[in-house]
Amino acid sequence: MRTHYCGQVNSQTIGQEVTLCGWAHRRRDHGGVIFIDLRDREGLAQVVCDPDRPEMFAIAESVRNEFCLKITGKVRARPAGTINANMPSGEIEILCHAIDVLNPSVTPPFQLDDDNLSENVRLLHRVIDLRRPQMQKNMQLRYKTARSFRRFLDDAGFIDIETPMLTKSTPEGARDYLVPSRVNPGHFFALPQSPQLFKQLLMVAGFDRYYQITKCFRDEDLRADRQPEFTQVDIETSFLDEAQITQLMEELIRTVFKEAIDTDLPNPFPRLSYADAMYRYGSDKPDLRVTLELTELTDAVTDVSFKVFSSVANSEAGRVAGLRIPGGATLTRGEIDAYTSFVSIYGAKGLAYIKVNDVTQLNETGLQSPIVKNLHDAALKAIVERSGAQSGDLIFFCADKAKIVNDALGALRVKIGHERGFVNGKAWEPLWVVDFPMFDYDDEAKRWVACHHPFTSPKDEHLGLLTTDPGKCLAKAYDLAMNGWELGGGSVRIHRSDVQKQVFAALGISAEEAKLKFGFLLDALNYGAPPHGGVAFGLDRIVTMMTGAESIRDVIAFPKTQRAQCLLTDAPSEVDEKQLRELHIRLRQKVQTQVEVSQD
Repeated sequence: MRTHYCGQVNSQTIGQEVTLCGWAHRRRDHGGVIFIDLRDREGLAQVVCDPDRPEMFAIAESVRNEFCLKITGKVRARPAGTINANMPSGEIEILCHAIDVLNPSVTPPFQLDDDNLSENVRLLHRVIDLRRPQMQKNMQLRYKTARSFRRFLDDAGFIDIETPMLTKSTPEGARDYLVPSRVNPGHFFALPQSPQLFKQLLMVAGFDRYYQITKCFRDEDLRADRQPEFTQVDIETSFLDEAQITQLMEELIRTVFKEAIDTDLPNPFPRLSYADAMYRYGSDKPDLRVTLELTELTDAVTDVSFKVFSSVANSEAGRVAGLRIPGGATLTRGEIDAYTSFVSIYGAKGLAYIKVNDVTQLNETGLQSPIVKNLHDAALKAIVERSGAQSGDLIFFCADKAKIVNDALGALRVKIGHERGFVNGKAWEPLWVVDFPMFDYDDEAKRWVACHHPFTSPKDEHLGLLTTDPGKCLAKAYDLAMNGWELGGGSVRIHRSDVQKQVFAALGISAEEAKLKFGFLLDALNYGAPPHGGVAFGLDRIVTMMTGAESIRDVIAFPKTQRAQCLLTDAPSEVDEKQLRELHIRLRQKVQTQVEVSQD
């Protein structure tokens, strides 16, 4: 039906007759000559309709925005002064010979070049939204990125194997999406949070290099970088250790960025232990473009009279840390209060601060703050020396549980860094974060929980700590971070059933519960399971970063809202009572008593 895409007609095709198909992006009547900008997925082409062909011209007069058209014409150079260097077809135009209206269009709900649309309007009319050139570019980049992943992995000997979408519920991480079984009344499948167990079983089965670009599902609260269903590049390999896996995956990511957006990432990627990342940046996915770092002060303030610091410094899980802002002494009280409100989002009760007027004077003249009088000279000296403070700087302080301090100051570091220009100017800063703890302690549940997942292998030298001191046990785990986002994470897996049972025990999972939930895995590990490990990369997040979009919803064709709803199809929705009966499900209606106030 067509000979070219609109965006592919250029100066090389001058003199040729072409047939194009697409949508009327814009129609302009210039007093006897009609211009139609025809759009398809590859771009725009300017079509010129003159009255020399009356039948064609009459059709052109009836065309409106978003009509679906087929146009045949001759390619010619644009007149001097009308060339558009910003588009591939900007040097040419098509002199129209014939127009077919393949399908007219009602007036669209918004103009495709309107940049002030609410997200709800865009998602409600997603089909039209996807016609917008930026969304077309986003989806094409997503395809190119996925294609690059596949090409690299195929060439490296990985095999694409599908794993089940209906599987067993093992509620150890986020909430599962459950699917009732009609033929097994009272029983439920779960949609996979990841193919983790199946890809390990594939390693036991002898498929030593596996990958899959697959959907995963988590019924959790949503954020800008989260969706209830998301796409990950899932990878597993046998007979490689931590260093070999991360080296191969690093080469993969460098190749993908080069092929998809022609970007050269550093070689090699820097590596940082989890402990150092939290110590210096307050985050396990630090944005290394920001040059600011945290200053550890816990040991320096254990005996100061300022109880906000000393009480925390003497608690087992407490941390006192500072964040130096070069030139920050010029901050107004209003700006300081705004930053204090910001950290409250992360649970911080407040921000103390010191303005460094004169770094040579460790007193209330040189160091301006209500807290200075409650800090002895040794503490003040440690603050100045460790932070590297200079005259004219400001230092923020946070004292609380280590997690709150890390979250609050880590986020403040990034906010101030980007707002006030404390960045290194690099576009991309990848980083491997390694040596994660095996476990976190859940204060509410009063038990250890897995930092990654229960199938992550401990360091060989830390096996004994599983029973004696789980909190000190480090894992063979690694995350790839970039610009403050986690691109992917993985680990070397446990390939011995006796070690897996020890990890289950450390997590408070009894032998009976382990057999019930994971018996198939424990059994498989007994059949000569090879050493293996892998990683999963978030395709949505990677493409979001590449496009510079604010949300992963801008790189997913049909995403959900923050309330996990599809506005386009009105899902989720109620279902027919007959369907519920077939599934042996009865809805429980919660009746709330309301007091009605009569208004006479």
